Amino acid sequence: MIIVDRPEVLVVGYAVRTSAAVESDPSRAQLSALWARAGAPGAFAHVPGRVDENIYAVLIDYESDHKGAYTQIVGVAVRTAARLPEGMVAVRVPAVQALKVEGRGPQALAEAWQQVWRFTEAGGLPQRAFTTDLEVHHQAGVDLYLALLPRHTPSAPDPDLDAAQA
Repeated sequence: MIIVDRPEVLVVGYAVRTSAAVESDPSRAQLSALWARAGAPGAFAHVPGRVDENIYAVLIDYESDHKGAYTQIVGVAVRTAARLPEGMVAVRVPAVQALKVEGRGPQALAEAWQQVWRFTEAGGLPQRAFTTDLEVHHQAGVDLYLALLPRHTPSAPDPDLDAAQA
């Protein structure tokens, strides 16, 4: 985990509103269907102005913290969202200071989020802002960018962060 300046990105994709409680109940869970839709062949072929081949997941509109409801949008980064394909939404992910967590390997996403949840539950510093978080899925794995409350200098060593990882 390191602190970085996350650049702004514009994402176009499919959205659902959910929570950890909803996702723990298979009869109500929505994220697997969202990811299946986004992962279908050609799901984003008709989105103009793609920036790269990565898949982005944006977590926004947090009700409170990691236990409350939030909206997840799964899509692609674009230069502009002038013409939205039917059924898709656009979200501008603001530039912020973020905690970057890298996940690699077959269970990259699950392991990265487990690390984040342990850190959050332990009251780790720096504190998450619960405003706009971002997952960037690429060939090597996934990078999570968790928005932080203002306090830290980018890329500076952080003794609280180092202790949390130990």
